[in-house]
Amino acid sequence: MKNLKTLNNTMLVWLKISVFLLALIPLTKLAINAYTDNLGANPIEKITHVTGYWTLSFLLITLTITPLRKLTSWSWLVRLRRMLGLFAFFYACLHFSTYLVLDQFFDWASIVKDIVKRPYITIGCPAFVLLIPLAITSNNRLTKLIGGKRWRLLHRLVYFIAIGGVVHFWWLVKKDITEPLTFAVLLSALLSIRLFYFYAKAKRVN
Repeated sequence: MKNLKTLNNTMLVWLKISVFLLALIPLTKLAINAYTDNLGANPIEKITHVTGYWTLSFLLITLTITPLRKLTSWSWLVRLRRMLGLFAFFYACLHFSTYLVLDQFFDWASIVKDIVKRPYITIGCPAFVLLIPLAITSNNRLTKLIGGKRWRLLHRLVYFIAIGGVVHFWWLVKKDITEPLTFAVLLSALLSIRLFYFYAKAKRVN
């Protein structure tokens, strides 16, 4: 039986290519629906929902990597984490750009009013801004430059970003909270697993 703990370089390259292509499927479907005029009665709302949904999805998938690696000992999973995190940022950029360009047409006064008056935007904007330094420092050169300890501390912001993203989605939804509730449950489970391993490690040290 093949040992899944490690993968050779060739298999890992093909796995990365496969994950990369799979991650582009939501965007491809969105582009096809836009080209065929099949985005429904409110295209901007549809684009906003799809890009926001996949931003949260990739955030949670990224947060799943470490617990899954600990549970399975599949060390190769870590090699996918950076790409998945960057796809979360990519879809977040599309989500924010849809609001900025298609919804508000760069009306900065209106945007400022939205940030102040609409709680889901109030929490959504900081969550997006916090993603930017994480994306910038995702390459090896900057990781070495700022140091591993500082890098790990900085990237712990992803927990707060994910929480902010779920709250943003929950406050945005007016009636059916099924999707944001699902994200909230999954995120709570992931954070609980991480807390368990954190306290278990602290107990062993003490």
